[in-house]
Amino acid sequence: MLDLLLPQRCVVCGLRGTQFCAACLVRLPRIEPPLCERCGTPTAWPVRRCRECSGRRLAFASARASVHYDDAVRAFVAAWKERAVRRLAASAVAVVIEVVPPPRADIVTFVPPDPDRGLRRGHHPPRQLAERLAEHWALPLAAPLRRRAAKRQRGLSRAERRRNVSGVFTAKGPVPNAVVLVDDVYTSGATANAAASAMRKAGARRVEIVTFARVVR
Repeated sequence: MLDLLLPQRCVVCGLRGTQFCAACLVRLPRIEPPLCERCGTPTAWPVRRCRECSGRRLAFASARASVHYDDAVRAFVAAWKERAVRRLAASAVAVVIEVVPPPRADIVTFVPPDPDRGLRRGHHPPRQLAERLAEHWALPLAAPLRRRAAKRQRGLSRAERRRNVSGVFTAKGPVPNAVVLVDDVYTSGATANAAASAMRKAGARRVEIVTFARVVR
């Protein structure tokens, strides 16, 4: 009855009948090699460090994402995060598993939400993603990270993003040597790096970042 009154539509193309259609799932722009070995951005040939991460002090050993953050992926993520279409988590996990090789790690964790925004949304996509990936990779899930409130990253320059999240995260240790840190979108790497830095301070020796999408410049 609910489907008759409020028919479901694909969050990307608007096709009736499903929240995310099979055609749009196939068309999501997968990220394929060659990549920067460190930050995972696509490159013309394999490199250890690309122009984007060269010269930066990065707390994470590597970052990998499954799809480019284009208009279709932006619509998908907006529905998942802001409109709480939770069933989209299954599609996101399926694409990550398809594209990102299984990590070498002891635990899976996730970037926690800003306290105020987390309460308003009532759910947290990075945690959903981490829970399902941990199950698929047969790794334990842990939640050692804590996050204090900060200004939103949206609209800030890359330098401003780094300053904005500096010191925002703390981790309750000790944590294992090798950690997979999951988030939904890698934009500039500032949030991932700040969270990874907190994990390193709590005892992690290697932090690998895994995200559903990333901004490719």
